[in-house]
Amino acid sequence: MEESFIFNILLIAVFITSIFVFIILFFITAPYGRHMRKGWGITLKAKFGWFLMEFPSLAIILILFLIGNRKNNPVAIAFLIIWSAHYFHRAMIYPFMMKGGNKKFPVLILAFALIFNFINSYLNGRYLFYFSGIYSISWFGDPRFIVGLILFISGMFINIQSDYTLLKLRTEGETGYKICYKGFFRFISSPNYFGEILEWTGWAILTWSLAGLAFALFTVANLAPRAYSNHKWYKNKFPSYPKERKALIPFIY
Repeated sequence: MEESFIFNILLIAVFITSIFVFIILFFITAPYGRHMRKGWGITLKAKFGWFLMEFPSLAIILILFLIGNRKNNPVAIAFLIIWSAHYFHRAMIYPFMMKGGNKKFPVLILAFALIFNFINSYLNGRYLFYFSGIYSISWFGDPRFIVGLILFISGMFINIQSDYTLLKLRTEGETGYKICYKGFFRFISSPNYFGEILEWTGWAILTWSLAGLAFALFTVANLAPRAYSNHKWYKNKFPSYPKERKALIPFIY
């Protein structure tokens, strides 16, 4: 069986799975973070869980770059740097900044996330560094690359700023949740998710690839329902929660 056939089957599977994930997650909220609850099997420390979940995406993309045939292509190198910037932070920095050492992360959720991250990293890395036509140096001046890069950088900034704003709400040893009034939290309940959706929408545009599009759609399918669950959770827990605040998209949703 040719690799290209397997690649296309996996790509189609991600598009189809995104539809089902989007629907299911409006009815079943993944049990981690504020939605952690009993009945989901073995757990491990959240810091370790986040590291294990995110690190493969950092490692796999580098391996696929090294075994691919684009090692001397400047655009391919740029793609590698852009992708790695996100996952280096998510795997090597963010987990170790998390407070609350007793927080748990279900192994079952980790397993699902690892399956997706392996497939997604393979699809994006293998396409960009092997299957795609060679991106010429002129791609750096293409409006798709420029617009996509602006979206990616903007999204990454919002994502990181929002994550660290939440981390700073608690002092060391504190547990529980508070209402945040800083940054994009003034407009939406989950700006970290909004930022991540912007990032991978930008990635889909700047790579102009079906693999990138599949990743962006799955990101929306995964995070939009969770943003809705977060918003509902805050409104139920805090009677004074700002009524004008939206769930995911400022002034809209």
